[in-house]
Amino acid sequence: MIEPVARVRIELQDIAPKIWRRIDVPLSSTLMALHDIIQVAMGWNGSHLFEFQIADKVYGEPYPDDERRVYKAKSIRLQTLIDRGVEQFLYVYDFGDNWRHDIIIEGVRDGDADVDYPAFVDGTRRGPPDDVGSSDGFMDFLDAILDPAHKEHTRMLEWYGGPFDPADINEQHIRRVLSWFVDRRRGPLNSHRSGRRKGCGIER
Repeated sequence: MIEPVARVRIELQDIAPKIWRRIDVPLSSTLMALHDIIQVAMGWNGSHLFEFQIADKVYGEPYPDDERRVYKAKSIRLQTLIDRGVEQFLYVYDFGDNWRHDIIIEGVRDGDADVDYPAFVDGTRRGPPDDVGSSDGFMDFLDAILDPAHKEHTRMLEWYGGPFDPADINEQHIRRVLSWFVDRRRGPLNSHRSGRRKGCGIER
């Protein structure tokens, strides 16, 4: 099916070299669906809170004890943001580690008839593991896990569950899990969520 898509660039702040992804996302996608897509693209596991900061509004999953006004992420679609002239906004994941991502809408076009969306385009470098302890913790993790002589090397291997290659974004996994989105969109993608798929950043 031919449908309009936005080319979305996801850039993780405060890490060098830059970690980023580019995904073609249907304009019909809600911010909740975009959250799920970002989780897959960056390698997060969806186990922490998140929010989108767009102009003077915050979108996420409202909680009764939140002192701020938080709008439901599933209540607004990319199409609406684009109609309002929004070209860039902030996505924050894990308020403890405070992973802040610049979300940049690089362009909008009609999708290709022979491509199912959302679709991975490109990107560089693997994202930090969940619970690694912010950007400083990630740098310490890299120092340890990439140096067999480091005193924390064995412990980091055990904590992570094996070797970590910062240059390998695990594109095959990203494409495989995004294909699950394609199947769900026939349902459609942005339906109300009824459960949580652990380990891939997808919730339904």
